[in-house]
Amino acid sequence: MPYFTIISAGQLQQQINELIVVDCRFALEDPTQGRSRYHRGHIPNAIYADLDQHLSSPISNTSGRHPLPNFADLSDQLGRWGIHPQTQLVAYDDMSGFFAARLWWLLKTLGHQNVAVLDGGIQAWQAAGYPIETDIPTPATCQYEALPDEHRWWDIQELQQHLTANDCVLIDARTKPRFDGDEEPIDPVAGHIPGAVNLPITDNLNAQGQFLAPAQLRKNYQALIGNTPPANVVHNCGSGVFACFGILSMEVAGLSASKLYPGSWSEWCRDPARGVATR
Repeated sequence: MPYFTIISAGQLQQQINELIVVDCRFALEDPTQGRSRYHRGHIPNAIYADLDQHLSSPISNTSGRHPLPNFADLSDQLGRWGIHPQTQLVAYDDMSGFFAARLWWLLKTLGHQNVAVLDGGIQAWQAAGYPIETDIPTPATCQYEALPDEHRWWDIQELQQHLTANDCVLIDARTKPRFDGDEEPIDPVAGHIPGAVNLPITDNLNAQGQFLAPAQLRKNYQALIGNTPPANVVHNCGSGVFACFGILSMEVAGLSASKLYPGSWSEWCRDPARGVATR
């Protein structure tokens, strides 16, 4: 059966030879760590997607830290990985899906329906006793043609327009101390976009690092968005990566069509004229 949001380790194991698995492990503090972990051991047949190399484009003087990739380049890369638009794909990492959700969102933006994130990441796979391997697969290449749906994200001008019109809910996925402006370990300015509300992405998880039940997720998000339709809910984080996990969480909750602000805080805070809120 196809999977559109998340997949359990048991479900993945049962279909491991019928789909493509992508390892998205990454570490912001050391961009080489994810690939090193992949080579030390990964889910069988998994290929590796690098956040900087494959899932982002180079930083510019005005962008955030992880700009969206060039979608033509991404489509070419998907073809080199042997992925076509009907492929059932599963993305995973070792952070409950925080990085894997970036690939999930990008593929959804390209119109790829059959893509899911491994619930609980590689830890859930190993906890179930399933194997890891070090063999590097050699995919049979194909051609991947798709056009991105630009309605799935708002750029900074669109976000500002909606904030001014007060017709959206902006959810910041960062930790509360960063949102409040008490600390900022990565970006040059602490605080948040004026008008944003805070729901740390870890609040979507249980103690085992897996998704809360859909009903609980729905309750949590509806408490934030009220009567605002999901299509007018937009997610941000530090650089537009972890915010994708918020979009995935809303999809799991049955609240579809929320959007991404790709530049996120790292783009917003480049210009002090945009304003900074704390607490």
